[in-house]
Amino acid sequence: MKLGEIIREKRKALSLTQEQLADYLGVSAPAVHKWEKGTTYPDITTLPALARVLRTDLNTLLSFQEELTDEEITRFLEELDRMISQESYDAAFQRAMDQIHQYPTCEKLIYTAIFYLDGARFLHGVPNPDAYTDRLIPFYESMSHSQTPEIRDAALAMCIAYHRNRKDFTRAEELINTIPSTRIDKEEQLATLYTQQEKWEDAQRLWERRILQSATELQTALIHLMEIAEKEGRPQDAQFCADTYQQVSSLLHVTQWIPYTAKFQLASLRQDRAACLSALRHILPVLKEPWTPQTCPLYRHMGDGDLTALAQSLYDRITDDLEHSEEFAFFRGSPEYEQLRPLLREEG
Repeated sequence: MKLGEIIREKRKALSLTQEQLADYLGVSAPAVHKWEKGTTYPDITTLPALARVLRTDLNTLLSFQEELTDEEITRFLEELDRMISQESYDAAFQRAMDQIHQYPTCEKLIYTAIFYLDGARFLHGVPNPDAYTDRLIPFYESMSHSQTPEIRDAALAMCIAYHRNRKDFTRAEELINTIPSTRIDKEEQLATLYTQQEKWEDAQRLWERRILQSATELQTALIHLMEIAEKEGRPQDAQFCADTYQQVSSLLHVTQWIPYTAKFQLASLRQDRAACLSALRHILPVLKEPWTPQTCPLYRHMGDGDLTALAQSLYDRITDDLEHSEEFAFFRGSPEYEQLRPLLREEG
């Protein structure tokens, strides 16, 4: 955040007008206006008084501790991940809150840490994960007003999901209606431009990412259609969606365990022990294997996309749920479960 933006934000937080701030500092209101616009800057001798009036300090005012580099943020996430594994989720959560407090204007840190914490509570099987929801949602609400489209859109989606899950459908719809509609696809325009410029790698990277995003969108749609069909009493349609999910995932060469997740989910909904066994026999062994997308021509430029750590976390979560979760009580103790036991904690 620039100095002018910080002055304006702090002034408004104190309900001061530009004229009032100018009077406190012995300067003109147009001078304050220019500071906030960024066309001029306060004299260095004015800064200590300005910080006092705005009830802040010079470090904050001058953004000495404003931003972290991408490398520092990556290392911090690795630290959080280690804390969850070696200490507890709550310890990692508090560590993240402390870091955000230290760098309150580092939007990328907040965005990355909050989304990580949100997913980690489920991925690591944190007891009573919903207890953290009310502490996370204010960050999403704040980020939903970001000037960075990626951050704004992702945070807005989380806010919509929050209100939808609380059955506050009116608020969810209000938020949905704030989403801007556009027919211009920025990534497509860039990929086409790069192709015309013969920037082959840049173009391929965008198109490859589009394929992977499209695969995820198709999978999400098919899962929802499957669940709706099952709830409406259309088992054949639900099975068709699960079969299509498997075919689409295989055709798009995603990691080997993903094609069977819809059938596993459907089997769980139906409490079908034989179908659960069949799906898990495909899923559990390959969760131990890395997926490096660069080996497939569709994802040649996706970077170092080894998902071994994610797969290991999912393996641990699935096996723990099978052994302890009420959701799979129907499965435990059955002949099918006993057949599966050699795969559980096989290498863990």
